[in-house]
Amino acid sequence: MIKRTKASISKCILHKVGNKFNSTKNAFSEQELDFDEMSYDLILPYLLRPFGSIAETYRFNHHSNVELNEINNYASTLLNDDSDFIAISKHIVAHLFEQSNSSQIKTGDVLICLFDDIQYEDYSTNAVGIFKIENKSHFFQTYLENGSYDLITQKGISTKKVDKGCLILNAADTEGKIVLSVDHNNYDAQYWIKHFLNVKYPDDSNEHTKNYIEMCRDFSKDVMQPQFGGQEQSNFLAKTVDFFKEHEVINIETFKEDIFEKGDALELFEDYKKTYETDHNILIRNQFDVSEIVLKKQKQKIKTEIKLDTHIQIKLDVDAPDASSEYLERGYDEEKKMHFYKVFFNEEG
Repeated sequence: MIKRTKASISKCILHKVGNKFNSTKNAFSEQELDFDEMSYDLILPYLLRPFGSIAETYRFNHHSNVELNEINNYASTLLNDDSDFIAISKHIVAHLFEQSNSSQIKTGDVLICLFDDIQYEDYSTNAVGIFKIENKSHFFQTYLENGSYDLITQKGISTKKVDKGCLILNAADTEGKIVLSVDHNNYDAQYWIKHFLNVKYPDDSNEHTKNYIEMCRDFSKDVMQPQFGGQEQSNFLAKTVDFFKEHEVINIETFKEDIFEKGDALELFEDYKKTYETDHNILIRNQFDVSEIVLKKQKQKIKTEIKLDTHIQIKLDVDAPDASSEYLERGYDEEKKMHFYKVFFNEEG
C-alpha cells in the first residue's frame, strides 16, 4: 500500500507493444513525454491510484539467480542511474513482447515512468512504474463548423483504471526489491505476473494470512458445504474470521481446537491442508502473525450465503459467528418430504 500525496513523475515515455503471434510489431518513441499541466494532473493519479489499496507485495524470482531476472535488472539500473532511461525502456517493451506466447495477448500502449517521493510504510522512496494499456474507450468530440456544432467519435485511453501495471520500489528486504502489481484484464494470469515480471509472494505475514484464509475458504466450498450443508459451511467461515480478528498470532493447533467440534470435520481439514499445499505449491505455516490489511480484504471475498433450490437465499453475517448456531435451525418435514430452515428473530430490520 502506497500514498501518493507528495509523489511526482520525473521521467515518462510511451511505446507500443505488439504481438509476435499476429505479426504486429513494437513501435518505439525516441523522446520522453512532455506533459502540460492538465495532462500531468490527470495521469499521476491515474497511474498510482490502483496501488493505494494493495496489501500484497511481490519479490522478483529466477530459477538460478534473481539478479538475472530481466525486469529486476532493468529496474535496478534505472533506480541507480537513469541516464539510459530511453534505451532501457525499449528493452522493457522488447521483453514484454517476447512474453506474447499466445494470440490472446493484447497489443497496447506501454508507459514507463520514474516516480519520486512515493510513500511506502513510514518512508519515501523513488520507483519504476511499468503500465500497459490494452483497452481504449470511445468518446465524442464536438467541434464547430460553418456556424453549427457537430461531433465525431474518437477512441482514446480512459482515465478510470490502468489495465496492467507494476511499481518497483527502490526499497528492499531480505528477499529483494518490493514490487506491487495490478491486473484488471486478467485474461491470462501467467502473462503479466509470471512470465513478464517473474515475481513471487514473499515469506511474510501478508502471504501467510492470505494463504490460510484462502485455504479455509476453499475447504468450506469443497468439503464443508457438500458434506455438512450450507449452515455448517457458513458457521465455519464466520468462526475462522472471528478467530483471525481475535488473535494477533495464529497458531494452527489452537485454531483447530477452537474451530472444530466434530472429529470427522477436523480429520477432513487436516487431509485437505496436505493436498492443498501440494496442489498450490505453498507451505502453510504452523504459526504466523496476522496481517489486518489482508484479513480485511479477504473478509470481503467470503460469501456466507445458503442457496436453496427453492430460489430462496439465507445470508449470514460473517462477523457474527454464533448467530447461525443460535438463531438458525435445520430440519426435515416428513409431510412435505423436504428440508427446512427455521429462523428466530425479535424484529425485522
